Amino acid sequence: MDIVVLIGRILFSALFLASAVGHLTQSTTMAQYAAAKGLPLPQVSVLLSGVVLVAGALSVLLGVWADLGSLLLVAFLVPTAALMHNFWSESDPQTRQTEMIQFNKDIALAGAALMLFAFFAHDADLGLTLTGPLFPL
Repeated sequence: MDIVVLIGRILFSALFLASAVGHLTQSTTMAQYAAAKGLPLPQVSVLLSGVVLVAGALSVLLGVWADLGSLLLVAFLVPTAALMHNFWSESDPQTRQTEMIQFNKDIALAGAALMLFAFFAHDADLGLTLTGPLFPL
């Protein structure tokens, strides 16, 4: 079972690590998009969110306080869904549909990250992790 959990952690973290690379290497382009969405301090927001993504994804991947890493990903995903993919404010049907898909993806991933939090915080003997939970339940 430990190897199955590890494979799941690798697959889950890969998405966030790839996104973090984009945030940190293409921050100017991403900041322009964030500014168009009305985000304050877009350059700082993009870089900060990239750091949160790296920290959360590596925490889950490596099993270093993976419960905290899961919460960091939730802290990224929920505001991102609401602020960057606010489909309800789009008038173009195709743009609205695209933003709704992205919103739903972020909310679903936030739900998965919350489940990971509960899993990691509840079970101190996860196997194949470097540390136990920071917030044991």
